[in-house]
Amino acid sequence: MRLQQPSWPRFLPTWWVVNLATLGGMGRLLPAPGTWGSLLGLGYAAGLLLGLNLRAIEVFAMSMLASYLAVSICGEAEVRLSRSDPGEIILDEFVAMPLCFLGWTELTLGISNEAVLLAGFTLFRFFDIVKPLGISRLQRWPAGWGVVVDDLAAALATCGVLHLGHALWSALLK
Repeated sequence: MRLQQPSWPRFLPTWWVVNLATLGGMGRLLPAPGTWGSLLGLGYAAGLLLGLNLRAIEVFAMSMLASYLAVSICGEAEVRLSRSDPGEIILDEFVAMPLCFLGWTELTLGISNEAVLLAGFTLFRFFDIVKPLGISRLQRWPAGWGVVVDDLAAALATCGVLHLGHALWSALLK
């Protein structure tokens, strides 16, 4: 199977594609745009988990749909901006953040929501910037896939570390 850029966004106006990919231009306004995209994504994740009280399977399903849309929009934005994975494209960080917190109810047993959110945000930024564990290779995938998939991997690595950390913390308290 060869990954291809979805073709449906080609018919969208450039201003719409770029504004979606940069989250309303936020990715162009501030330094460290990936951090701001992640922070906005943290608010989105908190809304899903705390406001809507979604289960892990629901968060995962929504994230997969949002990720496909992000692949489509981010890949098309690369074409319109004539640059590969430009920093101002931050939709990828935004859609990946909820995956950091899969298993939310287990993560927050005995730990405050705020502490888990802060730890998840910090770990995600680490994995997104450093790109260890082969995450950097994912960025080489074609078109919008490479823009988004490395962030999804960073989010899942964050989720794993959060669960491992919670298990260790719980064991120490016993």
